[in-house]
Amino acid sequence: MKSIIIQISSGQGPEECCRVVAKVQEMLIRQAKQLNIQIEVLENIKGELNGTLRSAVLLAKAEELSDFIKEWRGSILWIAKSPYRSFHKRKNWFVGVEIFESQEKLKWNPKVITIETLRASGPGGQNVNKVESAIRATHKPSGLQVLAMDTRSQLQNKKLCLERLEKKIMAWQTSQLIDEQQLQWQNHANLSRGNPVKTITANL
Repeated sequence: MKSIIIQISSGQGPEECCRVVAKVQEMLIRQAKQLNIQIEVLENIKGELNGTLRSAVLLAKAEELSDFIKEWRGSILWIAKSPYRSFHKRKNWFVGVEIFESQEKLKWNPKVITIETLRASGPGGQNVNKVESAIRATHKPSGLQVLAMDTRSQLQNKKLCLERLEKKIMAWQTSQLIDEQQLQWQNHANLSRGNPVKTITANL
């Protein structure tokens, strides 16, 4: 299964562009579900007004994503009257959609994880303190750690610990990818206004 990171950015655009980011995210999620693409929101940075987003980051997974990528990657032109400024003449609002194929960069590698057993602390009776049932897992490249001592079962705690660490590592790796492209994604001057990949005419 392939996975991609989708970043929708208003750049330095006005609140109308931030409204478009929110609307484009809604459209992307709706279309993905219709195409049986797994999609989840990783991060939303809210704009100043209700219902607006400065930027959005999503993770999508499917066996085939090339058509979806081709349709959305680039600048999006949304044509509508401003919902915030009644007499404003401008009707063209641009946002940028950047897509990164994350399969090669977002990886869960158990070989770089160290596992330690610890004595659990807290309530639970004498047995809790006598048996090393708590599990601490460390991701060596990042130093990220997770401690699980939910149950008295060492095996169950290990399973929970690794599941939580995997999610934490994926979030960390996603953050690294976003940081690499932060200037590109957030620089409004990089939006190609003259050649949008998609034009949408609808109310904001």
